[in-house]
Amino acid sequence: MTHQIALNFEDGVTRFIEANLGETVADAAYRQGINIPLDCRDGACGACKCLAEAGSYDLGEEYIEDALSENEAAHGYVLTCQMRAESDCVIRVPASSDVCKTTQASYQATISNVRQLSQSTIALSIKGESLSQLAFLPGQYVNLQVPGTDQTRAYSFSSLQKGGEVSFLIRNVPGGLMSSFLSGMAKAGDSLTLAGPLGSFYLREIKRPLLLLAGGTGLAPFTAMLEKIAEQGSAHPLHLIYGVSNDFDLVEMDRLEDFAARIPNFTYSACVSSSDSQYPHKGYVTQHIEPKHLNDGEVDIYLCGPPPMVESVNQFIREQGLRPANFYYEKFAASA
Repeated sequence: MTHQIALNFEDGVTRFIEANLGETVADAAYRQGINIPLDCRDGACGACKCLAEAGSYDLGEEYIEDALSENEAAHGYVLTCQMRAESDCVIRVPASSDVCKTTQASYQATISNVRQLSQSTIALSIKGESLSQLAFLPGQYVNLQVPGTDQTRAYSFSSLQKGGEVSFLIRNVPGGLMSSFLSGMAKAGDSLTLAGPLGSFYLREIKRPLLLLAGGTGLAPFTAMLEKIAEQGSAHPLHLIYGVSNDFDLVEMDRLEDFAARIPNFTYSACVSSSDSQYPHKGYVTQHIEPKHLNDGEVDIYLCGPPPMVESVNQFIREQGLRPANFYYEKFAASA
């Protein structure tokens, strides 16, 4: 029996390893060529201390207080030279991937489907045998190389990997390098290279209500997260607010409706900021956040959108006089 361990390095690179039953995480990593910082291997120095963000595990009993205090252990810190996984786990490593002698993985794939969802959004699906080995945390992104160039663009997964296929929601930027390729030349069968996964914006273990805030194609990581939640369920309520600039920017609404039918605790709303909008809910995302969504601060907030939206939500939360239990956000800006 093995468990999958996601190692998230401080430079944003994520690598996945398999840990055998009873094997320490440090030994599993070294066996697979990843050198987690390590010194004594006896639970005495604390050099291999990491933060376990998800999963169940045995801390071991041979470490000393100077290496891992009782308070640190209570807050999820572990010594990887002693930790033995009892389920799939997510571990944050306080070192760069380069220091740990590993790099982001590269994959080859071909376009399986590309279609214009609206004048502002392109849906891209890619497939490949190598992608069947691609593992990532819902919410993360990869760098896609623009065919015929040495340029890459970062895009969040909008789906989980299934049968060697993954999908993305891509903003159609006028004059954009990737946008021009996808809207003018791309066709099924064209080759693409991607590298990753990357990013610290990903779904953590659900321990309290979630408020998900998406701006434009910032919806992409949330549809991947919701796929995962639909599979595993949630005992806590989840609410998504999806904001766009124009009516034509609203995409994947049928998919959100499907998630609402599949996930008992999930609700969503959408809003359009343009004064010319015909959509019934107008304004910005912050105008649709209700006190019940903030749950007196006992809430985890996930936010993905353009920088002005991120700053606006940050200011709104401060003005409420509340400090959420956790606030994870990712800013994105279009590249011309």
